[in-house]
Order: sequence, then structure tokens, then C-alpha cells
Amino acid sequence: MNKEITSIQNTFIKQLAQLKDKSRERKKTSTFLIEGQREISLAIKGNYELETILFFPELFPIEDLKHLTEDVRLSAVETSINTIEISKEVYQKLAYRDTTEGILAVAKSKKHTVSDIEFSTKSPLILVAEAPEKPGNIGAILRTADAANVDAVIIANPKTDLYNPNIIRSSVGCVFTNQIATGSTAEIIGFLKSKNINIYCAALQASVEYHRQDFTKPTAIIMGTEATGLSNEWLENSTQNIIIPMQGEIDSMNVSVAAGILIFEAKRQRGFK
Repeated sequence: MNKEITSIQNTFIKQLAQLKDKSRERKKTSTFLIEGQREISLAIKGNYELETILFFPELFPIEDLKHLTEDVRLSAVETSINTIEISKEVYQKLAYRDTTEGILAVAKSKKHTVSDIEFSTKSPLILVAEAPEKPGNIGAILRTADAANVDAVIIANPKTDLYNPNIIRSSVGCVFTNQIATGSTAEIIGFLKSKNINIYCAALQASVEYHRQDFTKPTAIIMGTEATGLSNEWLENSTQNIIIPMQGEIDSMNVSVAAGILIFEAKRQRGFK
């Protein structure tokens, strides 16, 4: 029988509200909230360990819950999971999105260290973003990376944690489908060089048009912020700086759009393999 919580004053619910709102709590407990059936299903496929599922039965029927918990049982991660029926008031307290699905989960976070990255190909394609600040941009980059099936996404000098609810939402769960690592710029440059991976920096200085480069070899495409671009440390270690020719009045575009153009050119050169 499922446990039931109906009060937003419940201690556990207060803890989960902190988990939703505060990066500090997510880091301290190594747990985070996932909202939505698709996102939870992708987390299960990504071998995330779920501790608790909370559902509002008027929006998420018990039969759907049975299917979801069966997916957990069949996943590669062995775990016992609590299921809690919650009231509308509790659900609204914990939900981040305006759209309502009636299902949330508490999951354990992963470490995401560069040393954990594994490549299944001799010519990996990697997307690196340095110091991205906006969760929406990070989510969009992860969604692009999933669409292109890149080998890894690495975030250098992250300004927000990966389990920010807005990253999960804007990535439509692709935070769980990509192989992701975080680290300092120096650490990541060292990792790429140790693997003999070419470093292509999206930058205005000493750059050539992106489509004139050979991205079929081991490749890392490095993106900076729209405001400040890439740090000198990246530019000093670049195999080649690349640029997307602008034909309008401005000299830059949204980082996730630019990343999509560059990544899919690499995929085109590789025959979309």
C-alpha cells in the first residue's frame, strides 16, 4: 500500500521543496527532484537511482504508476523505491512547471567527473561549453547534443549545477541521456590532449570558416558564453579557431543555436554516424 502525504507542512515535503529551490541542498544531499513522466523514464534509462516516486492520482493514475515502477524494476540499477500518494496542494508545492503531469521522483545525483568519460569509438565527437550561466541555454545545448548523439558533453567551470529544475525542463530530460562531465578548463584541456582530441574553439580571433575544417577525426567543439566568449586558456590551446559567417548586422548568435550548427556539420562530415 502506498504511503500518503496531504500536508505541505510535512517535514519530508519541506525537505523536497528545499531540494527543488536550492542548489546547496541538492549538493549536500546528492539528490534532486525530477518532474514529469518522460523525464523520469529517461532517468531510469540513464541508470539513475530513484529513491522515491510521488504522484497525485487525479493526474497520474495508479495504473500508470505501476508501469513506471515496473520500468524501475527492470532497470540496471538495483533499488527499492518508495511510492507516496500526495494531495493536490503538496503536488503544487513541489511542481516546477506550469503544465501538470502529477508525477515527481527523488533521484540520486551522479558525480560527472571527466575521468569517468568512456568512448565507444576511436574518433569521438565532444561538445564543450565553458561557464554557461543560463539554465535554459544549458538545457538547449544538452537537447542538441542528444539529437546529434555526441559522445560526450563537458561543461567547464559550471555556474549552476546540472540538476537545476530549469535545466531538466529545458533539456526535456536530455540531462539524463547524454554522457556529461564537469571540471575546470585546465582539467578538461588536459583530458582532451591526453586523448589526442582536436580542439576547435568557436571564436572570432584567428578563425577560419567552420565548414572548411575536418571534423571526422577526434573532435571537441568548444563554445563560450555570448557575453564574453572563450577564455584565453582555451584559445591558447586551440587546434584551430572556427567561425560561423554572419550575414546580418550582428556578429553572434545564441550559443545553443551555434552549437547545433557546428555539431551537425561534424555529423554531416561523418555521414551522420
